[in-house]
Amino acid sequence: MVNGKKLAEETVMPSVLEADDAGAESEKLQLGEEELGGEESVISDEDDDTDLELGGIEEAYDPSGQTRYMEACEKLQVVPASYFLRHVKDSELNMMHRGLGPQGAKALAVPLVTNTSILRLNLRDNWMEGLGGAAIAEMLKENCYITDADLSNNNLGDYGARAIAGMLKENSTLVRLNLSGNHFTDRAAEFLGPALVTNAKLQNLDMSRNALREQAGEILGEALSENTGLRSISLAWNSIRGRGAVMLADGLGGNISLRAVDLSFNGFGKEGAVALGQALKENNVLEELNVSNNRIPPEGAVRLAAGLKVNKTIKSLNMSRNPIQNAGCYGILKSLLENKDSAMEALDFASIIVNKDFEELHAKAKDILPALTINHGGRIGTFGTAKA
Repeated sequence: MVNGKKLAEETVMPSVLEADDAGAESEKLQLGEEELGGEESVISDEDDDTDLELGGIEEAYDPSGQTRYMEACEKLQVVPASYFLRHVKDSELNMMHRGLGPQGAKALAVPLVTNTSILRLNLRDNWMEGLGGAAIAEMLKENCYITDADLSNNNLGDYGARAIAGMLKENSTLVRLNLSGNHFTDRAAEFLGPALVTNAKLQNLDMSRNALREQAGEILGEALSENTGLRSISLAWNSIRGRGAVMLADGLGGNISLRAVDLSFNGFGKEGAVALGQALKENNVLEELNVSNNRIPPEGAVRLAAGLKVNKTIKSLNMSRNPIQNAGCYGILKSLLENKDSAMEALDFASIIVNKDFEELHAKAKDILPALTINHGGRIGTFGTAKA
């Protein structure tokens, strides 16, 4: 075990810290200006001296990586993070808002390659950018202990997305990964989609608050139809709409593992809602679906409700802040009452005003579905909000 770890140190450490010169052919960290349309530049020639040849150093095996970290910081000319040195043997390392930057992230990646204590890694909001994210991704290819990684709000961009995708194709340890708020575009989806098809270990993925649009919906929909590992995914606060929304819904229909899906704050509209209705007819594992704030009209809600007539697994549906009006709320509830096998426990119609017809139907639902709770924006002609 020790010999194997030492070999990993000798072979992996240089690649983690390796400078990505414009002419280099590294398949691990080099993503290339040409492939990303010049969006992210590589490290300049002046950074070539950051290559760290640690393999030739004779020293006792250091499972925490403290010695390696100090050497890496010196080589990269960054100030060592005292917090890391104090918590390097903990099971959870929380280094949010530390201002690591690309170089600090590269230095941190070195000891994490062979660290055997840390299981949960939180690097949220450190502005690592693509190069720092690539170093962390390279580390995660080798580390077989970290199961939970939060890399959100780091401006990884499409450059970092490709490195993460390469890591996911090889990593068999990560169970939870947060990539929220990293300025991913549809190009990032081109990298991450195939990785999600390959990786069957990752169970929870957060890609919310990015810049994913129609093409991303198409790519991710195809990937989700083949993925067999994910249990939850969040694509909230993106701009998935049109054909992308339809294709994404189609992918959910064919998925056999997802239990919770958050699609809130996109633009599914009528077409996307219709596709979701069809997906609910086909999917027999999904339990939670959030499509709030998606510009779904009454007709879209009624068409989505058609899937609820036959679905046997959905327990929670969030339709809040959509312009579905009373007609949409009524149609959804009516469909549930027509489904004797419905598992629905919670309906959220927050900020949507209902009328007397809906309340009468709800009173009837209490007898048929006693466990069902409904939240809505109040009844027409009354003040305030009501929760039934």
